[in-house]
Amino acid sequence: MKKTVFGILLATVFWFVMFSPWTSGLVNFWVAMTCAGIVLTAYAFFCDREGFGDWKTDLHNQVLLGIGIAIVLWGFFWIGDKLSQLMFSFARPQVNLIYDMKDGSSSLLIALALLFVVGPAEEFFWRGFVQRRLMARFGDWGGFFIALAAYTFIHIWSFNFMLICAAAVCGFCWGILYRIKPSLLPALVISHALWDVAAFVVFPF
Repeated sequence: MKKTVFGILLATVFWFVMFSPWTSGLVNFWVAMTCAGIVLTAYAFFCDREGFGDWKTDLHNQVLLGIGIAIVLWGFFWIGDKLSQLMFSFARPQVNLIYDMKDGSSSLLIALALLFVVGPAEEFFWRGFVQRRLMARFGDWGGFFIALAAYTFIHIWSFNFMLICAAAVCGFCWGILYRIKPSLLPALVISHALWDVAAFVVFPF
């Protein structure tokens, strides 16, 4: 458990630096996010390689499933974006603050970082390492809910309700799929990477 807890604390430090109003202006968000992805993936790999073991299985179907999950999740968020704007006056301004993080950065470089580093890294770390180990320690459902809580609440440093809700929804969707079938990790990696690129660069809300 010590390795799992330390990994979560390490991620918390990264997210604090990237998102908190006291430190976010001191670093380039996309450089910091890419570095966080590399460091957290490396930490997970060297602490526990078993979480990466299913990557080589049934790759063709995993790719198709990953694309399908990304499309469904994007559609769900599109609907959620419209409903949230009807329900909350602060919804659109807070979403705009998320997209403001792209200002001054190349869309191509952001897309490449999300596709090849950030998206895959979050699945390898949060599902393949954190949730897998928590499920082994606290049971499938206990591990799922604890991992979901950790993934959601590290975004609290942004003080952005919409971002925290988005993290909760994404964490629930990818986490529940991993809870049901851990061998879906490759599909989750692909879906996370594609969803990130679609939501932040290609088809923003």
